[in-house]
Amino acid sequence: MKRVLIIEDDRDIAELVRYNLENEGYQVAVAHDGSSGLALLKKSPQDLLLLDLMLPKLSGLEICRAIRGDESLNRLPILMLTAKGEESDRIVGLEMGADDYVTKPFSPRELIARVKALLRRAEPPGEASRVLEVGHLAIDPASYRVSLSGKAVTLSTLEFRLLYFLASRPNRVFTRDQLLDGVWGTDRFVTPRSVDVYVRRLREKVEPDPEHPLHLKTVRGAGYMFETRAA
Repeated sequence: MKRVLIIEDDRDIAELVRYNLENEGYQVAVAHDGSSGLALLKKSPQDLLLLDLMLPKLSGLEICRAIRGDESLNRLPILMLTAKGEESDRIVGLEMGADDYVTKPFSPRELIARVKALLRRAEPPGEASRVLEVGHLAIDPASYRVSLSGKAVTLSTLEFRLLYFLASRPNRVFTRDQLLDGVWGTDRFVTPRSVDVYVRRLREKVEPDPEHPLHLKTVRGAGYMFETRAA
């Protein structure tokens, strides 16, 4: 049984989400403030986190940052709950490490669909489990481990999937929509511009100079590619 933690200070919303998730067979825990939610997460491992951005004691963005900086938690899928019109907050949330978002008010059916999609994407890629080594970068899909010059690099599950998708298809240009189809799948909900956020996050983690990347290249007007010729 998959375990889901809800961190939401609006008790009516939290109860609605809990009820619908439990009806789908999930084991659900609820916290109503950021501090107790993060403490519960560290104490009891979860398979997915539903996270409101505006929380007392500790904000959703601070929780995202803490999770992505914790090696024991960094692969946890995070689904943000945001108020309508908070586009800038959603972008910041994705940059901090959230994997997807749903805008309030939302239908229970939409929420369940996004939860299921995130849990599917958290599964290991179905491609051959061969380690990719390009220059000083090593990518191991069997263990979801990435190292740069021998030093471990902390990536979320979706960050890893995007990096492996590109690196295993070197020197080929992919549009944002192609990357969404290949990494997020056809049941995706994020927009093509979300790909830009993920590429930027990856550059900050795996490129020695993110402003002048060796591998994660932008092809203006087309999309992105993983360049190996530089190595």
